[in-house]
Amino acid sequence: MPYHAKRTKGAAGQPLFLTFHGTGGNEDQFHGFAEQLAPAAHITSPRGNVTEHGALRYFRRTGEGVYDMPDLARRTTEMAQFIRTEISTANAPRTFGLGYSNGANILAAVALEQPDIVDDLILMHPLIPWEPKPQPNLTGRRILITAGKRDPICPAPQTQDLADYFTDQGAIVTLHWHQGGHEISQSEIEKIAEFVSG
Repeated sequence: MPYHAKRTKGAAGQPLFLTFHGTGGNEDQFHGFAEQLAPAAHITSPRGNVTEHGALRYFRRTGEGVYDMPDLARRTTEMAQFIRTEISTANAPRTFGLGYSNGANILAAVALEQPDIVDDLILMHPLIPWEPKPQPNLTGRRILITAGKRDPICPAPQTQDLADYFTDQGAIVTLHWHQGGHEISQSEIEKIAEFVSG
């Protein structure tokens, strides 16, 4: 199923910046933020095509933190194909991906399966509740994970496990904590801006 997406055409030779909203968000949630972070970039923000009680998501789940794994696998493949097409269309030399919550999870799932697609990953409050298989092709990928130490949806130990996994695969990982929960803090915004400009 094709994705509805918001797009901003960037300058020739500039990166592609992809944004992925959280549950209940839409393609507008981070599109303007990406425009501020990378004013010359091509920006694509796909809308999740799954609904859960009226809230948009990128894949199904059967409960809080319990994923429909066959559905996730299928939609990960679909999203990877979508991203490849966007990269080709933009003729972008580099690709950033920013996702929050459910958006971070689909972005991480793509990276775990097809790590060559997105160069720089910004995962805000991700939750990967399974043990990923080794993925040596993540070596050298830049990954920023931001999280709340008291996040009831994405428990801190699982966030730490994910950061450790990426580090073990050879990725260049930055893990930024704030003291709160699942909300996005100002310190996260600042860390993301620093990561993108770096």
